[in-house]
Amino acid sequence: MANQTTPRFDLDQRTVLVTGASRGIGRAIALACAGAGADLVLGVRKPADGEALAGEIAKLGRKAVAVEMDLADLASVRAGVAAADQAFGRIDVLVNNVGVGPENLIENVTETDFDYTVDVNLKGTFFTTQAVGRLMIAQKSGRIINISSQAGSVVLKGEAVYCMTKAAINHLTRCLAVEWAPHGINVNSVSPTFIWTDGTRPSLADPAFHDQVLRHIPLGRIGDPIDVAGTVVFLASPAAALITGTNIMVDGGWSWA
Repeated sequence: MANQTTPRFDLDQRTVLVTGASRGIGRAIALACAGAGADLVLGVRKPADGEALAGEIAKLGRKAVAVEMDLADLASVRAGVAAADQAFGRIDVLVNNVGVGPENLIENVTETDFDYTVDVNLKGTFFTTQAVGRLMIAQKSGRIINISSQAGSVVLKGEAVYCMTKAAINHLTRCLAVEWAPHGINVNSVSPTFIWTDGTRPSLADPAFHDQVLRHIPLGRIGDPIDVAGTVVFLASPAAALITGTNIMVDGGWSWA
């Protein structure tokens, strides 16, 4: 790197595992990484969910395999990581993209919803990272990118449990960055604002809710999945070699406005 004069933003000869890859932000990240030169492992609830996306990636000239990964089931997580390793022989980049968040006021939160949110967002992310991290430690290199949320830094009414888990992801990112730096592993997180996806579209289609959200965003627009994907590609690229333990807000200025 010392003799390099132009930063590299490509992902040539890298294998990227993206969880929750079948739609929305995960799908955009997978396509963006393929466009930057990476081969992809698509972590999905059912392998059939990733077939169409794998076909799109093949048209870009890259390899892609879909593996079953249900983050609420640790056996599924470990089997999926093992399948990814078997398919490509290494995992250079892990993107922890899966996240859930049943909405409810604090006084109405049920134990079922609490456990489900914590099991997927925290427990699932932790043990996915552990399984991939062991491979990265053995190969003495790797990038881990956690898709967090602005909810880890600002209050969203009715989403206390989701906010709590995303704040925990931000701090887990820092802990991982410190512990695994000696192994050549960079760990960062990305925190989007509201992004146009199939999941958010019904709410954002309500003009009153849409306008309420925009009042918090100085740049004046809802995010697109590509906004998040671009940040992920940067953090996965050689250009971000000295960045670790950082949380990048992709929120149009919401968190500081």
